Amino acid sequence: MEDLLKVGVITTTHGVRGEVKVFPTTDVERFLDLEYVFLDTGKEKRKLEIENVKFFKNLVILKFKGIDNINDIEKYKKRELWVPREEAQDLGEDEYYIGDLIGMDVVLEDGTSFGTLKDVMETGANDVYVVETTQGEEVLLPAIKECILDIDVNGNKITVHLMKGLL
Repeated sequence: MEDLLKVGVITTTHGVRGEVKVFPTTDVERFLDLEYVFLDTGKEKRKLEIENVKFFKNLVILKFKGIDNINDIEKYKKRELWVPREEAQDLGEDEYYIGDLIGMDVVLEDGTSFGTLKDVMETGANDVYVVETTQGEEVLLPAIKECILDIDVNGNKITVHLMKGLL
């Protein structure tokens, strides 16, 4: 399991005073409770204290303490923001952190190996699991109860039912 969980990605700067627009990968309201995030600079994870949070359409606008100029933050466009697992939101039943799912073995309901979960696409209606099959092909599976039968995080295994038309 990951020690850090991604909460967003810096898309661009906002104004000239060091604010950034962030595409959230968690509930946007979550940012109101955060005191800090870790910025993946490409070389290290840098702790940044959050000074102010605003919302604009589907984005979060963050202002970090000590970053007061556009030049200080502009170089971090497209960089990810992370929080420690212990600071993460509590999950409900049948909810999982995407970082915990990536890399899990995917098996068919009869136990046959099907592939590996490579990515999770977040769509409006339901998530879509991107599975690389044992033959090296990419298959998209909707994350619905009819298709995803069981997720065993501790056992590193997802059991699926292939619905008609998926292959």
